Amino acid sequence: MPRLFTGLEIPAELAQDLSLMRGGLTGARWIDAENYHFTLRFIGDIDDAMARDVAATLDLIRKPPLAVTLDALDSFGGDKPRSLIVKARSNPVLNELQAEQERLMRRIGLPPEPRKFTPHVTLARLRATPADAVAHYIAERGLFAARRFEARRFVLYSSRASTGGGPYRIEAAYPLGEEE
Repeated sequence: MPRLFTGLEIPAELAQDLSLMRGGLTGARWIDAENYHFTLRFIGDIDDAMARDVAATLDLIRKPPLAVTLDALDSFGGDKPRSLIVKARSNPVLNELQAEQERLMRRIGLPPEPRKFTPHVTLARLRATPADAVAHYIAERGLFAARRFEARRFVLYSSRASTGGGPYRIEAAYPLGEEE
């Protein structure tokens, strides 16, 4: 039974740049640079028939390439931080790509994604990391220089059931640039 999600790949040069931020945070389990990505739609553990339906349905999407700008370090989890992330600027094309995937996945019978879409790259998963340590880490790196890349495709990833962070495998790729 595959565990699937859709996402945008992070270019290798940008991933390498982001990986230089690793270290200096107790309780952080750093994600390997080759596993950095933007999740667009988590699909979850599904059977092979539904996986085929997902792959075929995603092939219907026609959107232009999109520019993504990473511009801020942040964390998820508030007083109990669970991940260190780099957020992306709001982008109508990115939001529409994600929303279309959500609509299509619901149309083929998958339950709605309960989490609000927040475009980001996860740098580290956190365990028992005090909120003040995360705030200090972010403050020390507060002059985060914006980084931009162009996404020319989105992908369908699979992962093995494990405690987050990969490894991820590309099952299919869908070009951006063929808007109808």
